[in-house]
This record gives sequence, C-alpha cells and structure tokens, in this order.
Amino acid sequence: MLVENIAWARETAHADPQFFPGLAQGQSPKVLWIGCSDSRVPAEPVTNANPGDLFVHRNIANLFSPSDDNTVSVLEYAVRVLEVDHVIVCGHYGCGGVRASLLPLSNELPHVNRRIAPLCALGDRHRKELDACADLDARANRLAELNVLEQVRLLRQSAIVCDRDTPPLVHGWIFGLSDGLIKVLSSGYDDEPARDTRRASQADMLEAVELADR
Repeated sequence: MLVENIAWARETAHADPQFFPGLAQGQSPKVLWIGCSDSRVPAEPVTNANPGDLFVHRNIANLFSPSDDNTVSVLEYAVRVLEVDHVIVCGHYGCGGVRASLLPLSNELPHVNRRIAPLCALGDRHRKELDACADLDARANRLAELNVLEQVRLLRQSAIVCDRDTPPLVHGWIFGLSDGLIKVLSSGYDDEPARDTRRASQADMLEAVELADR
C-alpha cells in the first residue's frame, strides 16, 4: 500500500503540480458524506470525487445518532465550520450491518449489537412490510432503504442542521454493489421522485444534487 501511495503521489503531482500545494492550503468541501464502513463503498471512488471534495464520516450501517459524539461532532464541524451545502446519507444494498439486525445477535459482538440496536428497532416497526419480502436478501435490502430514510429524518431534525440560517440540504442515497450506480431515495428538495445517478465528477455530482433533485 505504501508503494502504491508513492506511485499515486508522483502521478498526481505530475498531472497537476499545484494539486498538493492546493490541498495544503485548507479544505472547503461542499458535501458531508455519511456512509457505511463497508470496504466496497468508499465515498470518493463511487462518486469520482477528488481529495478535498467530500467531508466523510463512515460507520457500520451509515447510522446517525444524536447521542453519538463521534458522528455529531463530524456533523457540527461540517455544518458550522466548513459550512457544507449538502449532507448525503449513503447506504448500500447487501449491507452486512443491516442484515445482522434481522438475524439473532451474536454474543461475540457486543459493541456491534449496541450499534445496530436502532436498526433492530426500525426493522420491528416495519415488520409487516419486511415479512412480505421474498427472502432475507430482499428484506435486508428494503431495510437498508428504510434505514437511509430514517437517518435523513433524524438529520433534518437535528438542531445543528435546522438552526443554521441557511440549512444544508439533506439527501438519502443508496449504492448498488451489483452495478455501481447510486439511487436517490430522498432529495433535499421537495417532491422529488427517486432516480438513479451514474458515476460523475464532483462538479457533476453536485449538479446532480442541485438540478436532478429539484
């Protein structure tokens, strides 16, 4: 990995000699990304973003908890200091944390159990809908969607978001491992139907948020 880092740094500096000096001057991302820790869903590659484009927080099952100082401190800094314009919660299909919440909890994973407790409760609230799904995979994928929508709801209710003069727009996205595409489940704008967005540059991603999500 260190060798790959050297190669990447050299190639990047060769392509744009001002890239790293620019990074060293500070950051001004327009987007806070709250995503899953799953190794298959890194924020920058799936959006074709560059270092400095996204302020990123990742945890198991892309959860936002007002009682979690880690997540809340990221939100607070992003909204009040960096003044991001958008907050994106991005879940993904095939999420292990979501799937685990539908199965008997493991005594060997007490920290994970506490972490996904809100997911278990969310699943219970939607039990009738989930039981109508064809199999466990379908139930997990539907719960992954419901989970994104729940985190969007919680974020929109957060005083950190609401109390800013111009609150950031909160969006709910979900990533498909099987095709690499992002589906918009909830827009930061009113009355926006769900739609798919393809891989794009950071500028294109913001344009997709600001234009396609209206």
